Amino acid sequence: MERLSDKERERLAELLAEGAPAWRMHQEVHRSRWAIRRAINALQRPPKREPRRSPLRLSLVEREEISRGVAAGESLRVIAQRLGRSPSTVSREVAAHGGRRLYRAARADVVAVGRMRRPKPSKLAGNVELRAIVEAKLELRWSPEQIAGWLGENFPDDPEMRVSHETIYLSLFVQSKGALRKELTRFLRTGRAHRRPLGHSVMNGQGQLRGTVNISERPAEANDRGVPGHWEGDLIFGKGMSAIATLVERKTRFVMLIQLRNGHTADVVAEALAVKIVELPQQLRRSITWDQGKEMAQHARFSVATGVPVYFCDPRSPWQRGSNENTNGLLRHYFPKRSDLKTHTQADLDAVADELNGRPRQTLHWKSPSDALDDAVAMTA
Repeated sequence: MERLSDKERERLAELLAEGAPAWRMHQEVHRSRWAIRRAINALQRPPKREPRRSPLRLSLVEREEISRGVAAGESLRVIAQRLGRSPSTVSREVAAHGGRRLYRAARADVVAVGRMRRPKPSKLAGNVELRAIVEAKLELRWSPEQIAGWLGENFPDDPEMRVSHETIYLSLFVQSKGALRKELTRFLRTGRAHRRPLGHSVMNGQGQLRGTVNISERPAEANDRGVPGHWEGDLIFGKGMSAIATLVERKTRFVMLIQLRNGHTADVVAEALAVKIVELPQQLRRSITWDQGKEMAQHARFSVATGVPVYFCDPRSPWQRGSNENTNGLLRHYFPKRSDLKTHTQADLDAVADELNGRPRQTLHWKSPSDALDDAVAMTA
């Protein structure tokens, strides 16, 4: 591609200002018509508009006043008082641009304007190693928040290897910031490629169970998650009312999944839970909290077989077993609502549980549930 010299561009600018015809421009600047046309287009292009400055930000005039005051040896507090600004604002401005000895108003203003310009390049777009790690963790179905927390724990002294969960979401959802591969959105819990505001859930009334013990009578050690062994349980449903039982340990968020191949009637659920719960050591069998679902109508039979009491939430109060509700949301990535859950073997369910139990969790200070359970058991042994 032909490039005009600075002298040729200056001459074209003069001719353009005079309103000279095209034949004269070609006569005085011996270049192809395409090269001249490109140069004219560049000259006629309006200059890039300066970002609109907030009145909270320093202006060029104020920076000139700071520069004069610094050169005259005035204190930053005196300069700030004259400008009607906070002393800390002036102090940060001078410190950010070389200190008293190197501060220059014009250079500081150029830097400030550059920081104001949008859009800014994504951190993931410019850091190949960081992007590779984030993509690998997304493929393991880690959430952006889990990835951000894990990076902070594993790279505490390297700010270039840390990124916020919001940056990861923007790279996935916003086309202009698409540093990550778009197909990675399928590994997110929701599977959506765009954000959607939360809607209102519809709660359906259910009949009452008999002989239940209310959650208000649950031991204090279960309420404050002081010791391991207190569980929250529920069912997730799929096609044809196929179901899987889920148990989440309250202190460590450790997950167990139980196959219900023969349906989800009360006797089937009670037997399946009893078989699973007795596999645990004694210190991990303290209580189970369930909702008002009719599948736990045989709770007394379960408690007699296992020695584990069952506490029931108030009607339409799913937040009272929030750890289980959150886990069920995570499980929908593996078991969509319209899928047939009977096709999954117990080995399949154990593999999913192992994957969830290996993810770091913010509430566990970025430990995994498996590690947290091991630590908790060791402390109570």
